[in-house]
Amino acid sequence: MLHELDYDDSDAPAIGLVPPGVTWDDVYDHIKIAHHPLLVALDGGADHAGAYWDGTKMIVAEDLGPDQDEAVTEFRELLRERGEH
Repeated sequence: MLHELDYDDSDAPAIGLVPPGVTWDDVYDHIKIAHHPLLVALDGGADHAGAYWDGTKMIVAEDLGPDQDEAVTEFRELLRERGEH
């Protein structure tokens, strides 16, 4: 489990913000247990990907862009479209 994550809970669903340097194995372990969406900073924050649990596996939404706020908004919209709220 990832500890001491910051969350963007300005709208539903709340999204955990994973800092740069966290491995995909750690993200997977966390999502498999906690089942809440995470925004993962890639390449030192140069890009972001969203990750969520669909009930049986982790789904990754790539290429959400370098701006964290915009990536959160785009990921949240994607989650709503897929009924993951």
